[in-house]
Amino acid sequence: MAQWQKTQIQRDNGERVEAQAPIIISASRSTDIPAFYADWFFHRLKVGYSAWTNPFNGVKSFVSYEKCRFIVFWSKNPKPLLRHLDELKERNIGCYIQYTLNDYEKEGLEKGVPPLEQRIDTFKRLVDQLGQGRVIWRFDPLILSDQISMDDLLEKVENIGDQLKGYTEKLVFSYADIALYKKVKANLEKSRVHYQECTVPQMMEFVQRLSELNQKWHYQLAT
Repeated sequence: MAQWQKTQIQRDNGERVEAQAPIIISASRSTDIPAFYADWFFHRLKVGYSAWTNPFNGVKSFVSYEKCRFIVFWSKNPKPLLRHLDELKERNIGCYIQYTLNDYEKEGLEKGVPPLEQRIDTFKRLVDQLGQGRVIWRFDPLILSDQISMDDLLEKVENIGDQLKGYTEKLVFSYADIALYKKVKANLEKSRVHYQECTVPQMMEFVQRLSELNQKWHYQLAT
């Protein structure tokens, strides 16, 4: 497995420690940094490093931004990034955003995110600042339930896809695999959401019908 270069950094307390010095930063798949910690992240970028504690063994490691030239942001609400994008340009750091833009408003499955209309507006504003190809639309995950049929899902995707035409070139989607994620399964059951695991025939049907929809968008489709 490839390893990033290492470098020596001086912590805020004066201690010198070894840190990884990656060229590409993923920020981040485990926590929505753009939505909740954007100011913190850009402060740490200015300081020059971040500390990370492994949740499984408690070991602390450090990441230096000394060699960073590109950042991949993952978020359901990257609006707070808008006020920081100029800082990246000043540092000659490129970026793109994996933007999870779903529509489960009526069902209340994604509490805490802004209304869909605002999230679509944020998508467009980010593209206006960053340019085409820098904001990737993710509809992730696709969930079937007693309230959400295949037709409903496709209608939701079509509604967003129509509004993003001219602003994105790619749609990444995935099927909910609830059984693999115990916490998600427990939360859905606690909320009395009667979800359905997608069958292979249902997956194939969705892909076929999405491909037909895509004839008017010409997005690159990916899973």
